[in-house]
Order: sequence, then structure tokens, then C-alpha cells
Amino acid sequence: MTRRPVSRRVSLLRNSKASLSQASRSGRTRIERDTMGPLEVPVTAYYGVQTARAIENFPISGIRFPRPFIRALGLIKWAAARTNESLGTLARKPARVIQQAAREVIAGQWDEHFPLDIFQTGSGTSTNMNANEVIANRASEILNGDRGSRKVHPNDQVNLGQSSNDVIPTAIHVAAIEEIQKNLLPGLGRLHKALRQKAKQFDRIVKIGRTHLQDATPIRLGQEFGGYARQMELAIQRAKHAQSVLAELALGGTAVGTGLNAHPKFASTVIRLLSKEIGYTMREAENHFEAQSTQDSVVEASGCLRTIAVSLMKIANDLRWMGSGPRCGLGEIQLPETQPGSSIMPGKVNPVIAESVTMAATQVIGNDTSITVAGQAGNFELLVMLPVMAHNLLQSIDLLAKSAENFSSRCVEGLVANKDTCEGFIEKSLAMCTELAPAIGYEPAAAIAKESYKTGQTVRELARSQGVLPEAKIKVLLDPWRMTGAIGSRKRAR
Repeated sequence: MTRRPVSRRVSLLRNSKASLSQASRSGRTRIERDTMGPLEVPVTAYYGVQTARAIENFPISGIRFPRPFIRALGLIKWAAARTNESLGTLARKPARVIQQAAREVIAGQWDEHFPLDIFQTGSGTSTNMNANEVIANRASEILNGDRGSRKVHPNDQVNLGQSSNDVIPTAIHVAAIEEIQKNLLPGLGRLHKALRQKAKQFDRIVKIGRTHLQDATPIRLGQEFGGYARQMELAIQRAKHAQSVLAELALGGTAVGTGLNAHPKFASTVIRLLSKEIGYTMREAENHFEAQSTQDSVVEASGCLRTIAVSLMKIANDLRWMGSGPRCGLGEIQLPETQPGSSIMPGKVNPVIAESVTMAATQVIGNDTSITVAGQAGNFELLVMLPVMAHNLLQSIDLLAKSAENFSSRCVEGLVANKDTCEGFIEKSLAMCTELAPAIGYEPAAAIAKESYKTGQTVRELARSQGVLPEAKIKVLLDPWRMTGAIGSRKRAR
């Protein structure tokens, strides 16, 4: 590496110090120092020197950590200060003002002071220090000190008993668990209820089934929607499973998993407080080396979210197909009209809500791929792609939660069935000959299907004209309602 001459480096340092002093006197910035030297910090900023360095070092995307993650960081710092006070490792006065400042962070009062890019140090150290500095400076201010005065110290007091290496993965887990609980489960629950209600409402409507996008034997529209409802029932189970695999927290492992510099009771006490705050029981990791050197739990949780996204995409695409038309498509259902569909074709209405769901699902699937790749970055005692995993996991939860809610309210709950269209397709279907096969044989039934396609006559008409079976038998076998399992000993679809 090429190095500047010593005299040149000394000159630059002197000029830098002079510039910083001048800026500080102007009131626009203040001077803070860390182990690397002095740096300008905006005078109004609650963050400090390490955050300012990270702002300079990572001008990558402009993508910041989301609100749930900042809230989780605030919860951890609040619970840590309260725990350290109770354990006697932190004096009452700084502990109380740290808790007050952390509560303000939890409430979102200082979100603008968390400016760091997602694409930063792989441990998230910059963002952990961002939280430490914001809370320390706000706590110092509460004690009538200036920002940057360090009346409360970001490392020695706010970060007491912690390191970035166990705080950041803990924040990922806490934020994800809380977001699933508060938003994703209610969204999926509403969609499940809506689909279940439609399954019941449409149970008397018979339509043609389709496999390979080709005509198949009849089903009830309610059976089809019952399948979608079951998908969402399983989606709810998968979301809860994602919570369960995230419930082990890395807190207490500190830098490498040994727990060095943390009180033996620190982690368990903090985690009890966090569990109470978010309303979900979490626990200390059984093995801190596993909890910090990997994020297999995040990879698994993301896989659950990916599966939910696949389910939503299947349902949304089916509704688009069934609602296609309105006159030259399938037209079996009518989706709610939400907005004009074309800038050139008057009166056109598109299935925009379903399309929105499919795009959100696509993003979740992409997020899962990134998380999977990031999950392989556990080198020895630390995984070093934590920030991007945090962003993608929380974005996936948010997208699924909002998409499920919006899909329910703006599409599924208001859709109606076109009964005549559904039932009109059945008599034309070649698949009606399926029920003839056990009675007359597969090949004779296939011949009737081919003749039906060639001549345009229905299977019923040909069976009658060819006299393959008595009329009464034909009537029974070609009853579409019977074919759906609604009569006899066949198991009903739920």
C-alpha cells in the first residue's frame, strides 16, 4: 500500500484539526473523538463519532434499518440498563436515565438519528454503536449535559454486559418475533377467515376442475376455496414455527460466545424483561457459539416466510385466472373493481390487488435467497452478514403481513361467484367421460371424448345416441354434483 510521506500526513492532520475546530466554533458541528482521533459530528445529532465515521464509510444504498429493528435495539438497551442496575453493576443514576432515553428510542422518538446504511460492517457494530451513542447522548442531556459530553458513556454504561456480536442477532430475533405476532399472524388470520367464508358460501356451486390448465372432472367452487383456506391455516402454523425457531437469543455470549464481561445472570434477566415487553416467551441460547457463529434460525424462519409467499402467489394467480375476462376469459368469479386498468382502453379493469400480492411474494422469495447466501457467512465465531439478514427478514414479514391484509380487504372479501358461468362449462367438458370409464371401459370412454371434441356434441349426447348405457345409468354417472363427492361414501373435501 502506498503511504504519504510523514511530513505530508502531519500537515493533513494539523489542517484537519484546524478545520474541525473552526466548524465546532461555528455551531454547525461539534468535535468528538474516538480511538482513531477527532471527527466532526452535527451539533444537533444524538449519534456520535463512531456513527459519523460509519456514515462516511458506507454511502452505499440509503437503505436504513427498519423501525421494528430500532425498536428492538431500544428494548435491549432498556432491559440491559434495568438489569445492570438490579445486579449492582451500574449505578442507579445512569441506569435510570439510560432507561428513559432507551424508552424514547423504543417509541420512535429519535429514528432520524439512526442514519446508517444496511450495507456496513457485517456484525452490525456500527448500528449497535449508533444505538449506544444516541441513548448515551440523550441520557447525558437528561442529566443537563451536552451531547458528546459523555456524562453517560456509550460503551462503558449503555453497552455494559453486551457486544455487537450478541446484541445484533438478538435484535433481529426480537424484532422478527414481535412483527410476526403483531402484524403477520393477524394478516394471515384475516385472509384465512375470508377464504374459509368463501368456501362455505360457494359450496353449492359446481364448476369444472382443471389440471395442467386443461379440463378435468367437476369440483365445487367451495372445495377450491377450501384448499386456499387450508393453505392459509398452514401458513399461520409456519409463521408460528418461525417464531419458535427465533426464540433462542444470543444475548449473553458477548464477543465470541464465552460470555466474557457479562454478569452470569445478565442474559436471563434481560430476556425475561424482553419476553414480557413483547408478549412472547424467549430464552437464552443453549449454546452461544452456535447462536453467534451461525444464523441457521433466521435461515429457517425465512424459509417459512418463503413458503407462505409461495402459497399467497398460488392463490392470487388462481383468482386472476378465474376472474379473467370478463367476457373472453374464464369469468368464473368477479373480483372487486378497485381502479381503472388502462390508460388507453376505456372501462378495462385489472386484477391489480392479486398482482400486487404476486410481486410482494416474488420479493420475499428473493429475500430468502439473500438470507440463505448470507447464512453461509458464519466464519469461526461470528456470522458477518447480519445487517442484510435483518433487513430482508423484516421486510419479508412486513410484505407478507400487509399483502395478506390488503388481499383480504380489497379482493377476497368482496369477490363473487358467477354461478352460471361455472356450471355452464361443465356440460361441455370432455372430462365428463371419466365416470363412464368404469362402466364401459377406458378405451370406449376415450373414443366418446374424442368424438365429442371433433363434433361439438357433449359427452352426454353421444352416450345417449350410442346407447352405451341405459338412460337412467347415464343420468346417474354424469351428474356433476355426484362427481364432486357430495353424494355417497366419498370423503368430502374440507
